[in-house]
Amino acid sequence: MSGPMDLEPPGGQEDTLMLRLAVPKRPTARRRRGGGEHVTLGLRLPGPGPAEGAVTLALRLPAPAPVHYGEAVNQLAAEMADRVGPSVHPYEVAALLEADGLSADTIRRSYGHPDIFSLAAALYERVPRVFPEPDRGPDPWRPDHLRCLLRGVLFALPALAYLLTAPLWHPGEHAAGIVAAGVVSWAWGQAVGHRAYLWMVTGRREAARTLLRGAPLGAALATAAAAVTGPGPAMLGVAAAQSLYLAAAGVLLVLGRELLLLAALSPLVVGAAVLPWWSPGAPLRAGLTFLALAATVAVAAHTLRGEYAGPPAAGEGAGPRLARSLPYGLFGLAAALLVLLAGRREPYAVIVLTVSMGPAEWLLYRFRGLSAGALARSATPGAFRLRSAGVLALCLLGYAVPLLPAALLTGAGPATLPLLAATLWTALLLQAFGVAWTPALICLAAAGTAGALTLLGPHPRPAVLPLCCAAAALCLIAATLRLLGRPAPHA
Repeated sequence: MSGPMDLEPPGGQEDTLMLRLAVPKRPTARRRRGGGEHVTLGLRLPGPGPAEGAVTLALRLPAPAPVHYGEAVNQLAAEMADRVGPSVHPYEVAALLEADGLSADTIRRSYGHPDIFSLAAALYERVPRVFPEPDRGPDPWRPDHLRCLLRGVLFALPALAYLLTAPLWHPGEHAAGIVAAGVVSWAWGQAVGHRAYLWMVTGRREAARTLLRGAPLGAALATAAAAVTGPGPAMLGVAAAQSLYLAAAGVLLVLGRELLLLAALSPLVVGAAVLPWWSPGAPLRAGLTFLALAATVAVAAHTLRGEYAGPPAAGEGAGPRLARSLPYGLFGLAAALLVLLAGRREPYAVIVLTVSMGPAEWLLYRFRGLSAGALARSATPGAFRLRSAGVLALCLLGYAVPLLPAALLTGAGPATLPLLAATLWTALLLQAFGVAWTPALICLAAAGTAGALTLLGPHPRPAVLPLCCAAAALCLIAATLRLLGRPAPHA
């Protein structure tokens, strides 16, 4: 702005003081070496006439200090550092600025940038890149501690029936029929349970239908296997009762009715609890056992009726092929044979192994949860494989090591029980990931070798079963590291 300003009204006789102010049109923030920008203030005192000329006084004053936009941008970068740091492109910063409501006029006046994208680029350059780990959500594989403990107890409670009824039928004399029925029931129950779980994806009614057809057939086959061994009518009745209970209990466990099964077995618990102080008579021993069996069958039937009464699933097809459940049945057969061989010399150790099935199930869930966490922390396949091996070692040791003092307390050898437990748990782990044939064949080979050398050999050797279990466990661990040491099964 430049021009004269009259300090007196026009027409006066006094001399006129004229003020001229000269400033640059666009002041900048830069300073020159010679002193920077200046403002010239000119005072001109005209004389009374043009002949006398004018007296001009000029003053050079420093220009006003320019605005430092860089400090304002730095302050804004410090305020938004936690949001700008994770950005991977300036456009993300521009979106943040727009969300904060910064207008184009505010950006020009306060920060000296022509538009929002220029300011976003400046902020992106000032704030270093940080990529924090995403918040870990809830563990989808978090185990139900109470349910796993309850299932371990339920696996062992049926042994109370043998404790109550042993004086009535002398199981040592007629063990062949009971063992044959138990092996068939275990193998059949594994296959039917797997097929029911496959149908569970379609609907609970379809799973109940599978159990309704498969459980009675399994009980009949197990009883027929006991009849082949040639026991008397009384022993055949015991084998039939055992097979019927295993079929009904399998139904309740597959459908998640553990509390109902526990309530059905309460007569056995009551009868076994009084044995240390009082020996009930034969009618009471048989009556409590029969009451528990009848309650289990009745509860299973009621549960199946309720599930089957539900609506059918839409678009039901032919269902999964029967061959998919075959390896699970073969694994059940191999596991039953291995446990049978262990029970011939160490019967109390088998009870400990049965109770440990609950903690074993808990550790299966923990392996999946820990593996998912290892996958989130690993940046390369090799790093994940190392972490996966560590998780497998932790779970195996957490399961097998506590069984060592338990085996010693029951008078069993220190090797058989932990090695057998490691074999069965690793096989179940592979099955949990859908790998069925590998553990089935390895366990069948171990059971067949140990059975042949133990039962058919001239001199039974106690070290045969531990050696076979050790070889099977090593093969299963190698298969687990190869198949589950990749990120794909855990994604």
